[in-house]
Amino acid sequence: MQATSSEAPTLGTLLRLGRVSNLPTVWTNVLAGTVLASGTVQGWRFSIVLLAMSLLYVGGMYLNDYFDRAIDAAERPSRPIPAGEISAASVAVLGFGMLGAGVALMTAIGFAAALWSALLALAIIAYDVFHKGNPGAPVVMGLCRALVYCGAAAAATGAVSNAVIVAALALLAYVAGLTYAARQESYDRVGNLWLLVLLSAPMLLALPALAQGVLAALVYLALVCCAAYAIYLLAMRPMPGAVPRAVGLLIAGISLVDATLLASAGAIVPAFAAMLAFPLTLFLQKHIPGT
Repeated sequence: MQATSSEAPTLGTLLRLGRVSNLPTVWTNVLAGTVLASGTVQGWRFSIVLLAMSLLYVGGMYLNDYFDRAIDAAERPSRPIPAGEISAASVAVLGFGMLGAGVALMTAIGFAAALWSALLALAIIAYDVFHKGNPGAPVVMGLCRALVYCGAAAAATGAVSNAVIVAALALLAYVAGLTYAARQESYDRVGNLWLLVLLSAPMLLALPALAQGVLAALVYLALVCCAAYAIYLLAMRPMPGAVPRAVGLLIAGISLVDATLLASAGAIVPAFAAMLAFPLTLFLQKHIPGT
């Protein structure tokens, strides 16, 4: 039975609901989408997109807990709603409110930004409502991250170029692979490991980074090492909790995907900025669970 809460939720509860430790990976998604579209990362537009995408991400995480509340009551009773730390109704209001606020902010930028952000909001809701037991759910989750690229590009330039779309598809594949692994996290195991080949998509697309100089090659190598170690943890499970550890590492690795795609395009300074989000995400995950 779901517990109920009559007290105001604590800040810790709100942060855990939003899985805010992973927000740096959203920010680097925005950075990559903007730079790959040849947009500027200075000025009010970029700041608004960062805020809007953060709201869409956190709102989506709230709604994930809202729609999973019955399953969490049985499988993850420590989650905020079944633990009685916050009411389900409050989570729903906050979640939908943040999605609406994110779309509204993007609408202030222009029609193209509004359109892509609305598509992102719909994809988030579709994932949250239908992901349990749905074999195609990891692809929808990947689509959500790909749409962040598209929304950022549209906000920066008013259009989404072919280069951004191709990069977004590579990110989609990577996130689909890590989401497949995350679906097994509560069981501390992974079934058919061949699906993890999806993680290699951005590495294949970003191979030109190796011709961009030593610094770009180091960025590329960081992503390869991150993915390789995570796959080792998933395949060999050398210690208890190996699967959750691998999932957290792969989530933080989204920033390395962004960095590598930027490096392959010759944007070395933004690539290194994106790399900094990797250790930041891992640090935050130690204090606020990322899954």
